This record gives sequence, C-alpha cells and structure tokens, in this order.
Amino acid sequence: YGPRDNFHPENSHVLPALLRRFHEASQLKEDTVTIWGSGTPRREFLHVDDMAEASLFVLNLDRDIYQKNTEPMLSHINVGCGYDVSILELAQIIADITQFSGKIACDTTKPDGTPRKLMDVTRLSNMGWTSSINLKDGIQETYDWFLNNWGSIRK
Repeated sequence: YGPRDNFHPENSHVLPALLRRFHEASQLKEDTVTIWGSGTPRREFLHVDDMAEASLFVLNLDRDIYQKNTEPMLSHINVGCGYDVSILELAQIIADITQFSGKIACDTTKPDGTPRKLMDVTRLSNMGWTSSINLKDGIQETYDWFLNNWGSIRK
C-alpha cells in the first residue's frame, strides 16, 4: 500500500478500498461503514517505500552474505513488516485517520477469507533489514496523498 495505490471501489485491495470508503463516509457524514466478514482475519501490510528499500537492500547485499542466508533451490526472501492486524483493527485505524466518527459494522454474510496471512521475515531480518514505516504513519501518508489527488482518483 502507499501513495499512487489503486483506490477503485470495486477492484482495489482491502487497505486502499477501506481508505476510500471511510473517506467518503466521513465526507457524507454517514452513520455506518460496513466491512466484509467478521473483521477477525489478520493481514500484514507493507508500505511501498519499505518494499523498495528491501529490494535495494537485497540487491546490494554482499554475495557471501546472500549465499550464507539462501540455498540454491531456496533463494526466495520474504519481505514484510513482521506483524499483522485484524481487518477490524485496520478499519478502526482508517476510521481515526479519516475522522469517521460513525459505527463500523461487520457483514458476516460475506466471506472472511484466510484467517491469517503473515510473512516469515526471519531470513531478511537476519541479514539486517527490517521495515521502518509503521502502519499508522504509512496509512496517514497514503491518505494525505489520496486527499491531494482526490480529483483524479474519483473519476
């Protein structure tokens, strides 16, 4: 997630979709925003700038360090922040950032999806890289970008 994400109401991922939905609900002074499922599934969110940093970090690794931490048939390196939040917690963070003061409802007739999606970032962490953008700050930056570009986004 991050600036320049896809905020389309029908084909975006959960974080930018919720950001747009809560923004619109806040502007329209709506009483409720409904999220799909129970809100209990947990997801990990990585800011685009952290992804770029991790990519450059791995690209610039000393060959010996890279080889020490990988194997010929197991050379992938997971990139993530190493922690997750529930979809309901995410919605609450976004509600706060967008100044939505209404109720968050869970539509349990909609699917939850996989209970948890969290990357094991041990390998990358052991090589010396960890994400630096916390979720609230990253969402705030993304929302600021969203607000500054709202005219082109809503078309």
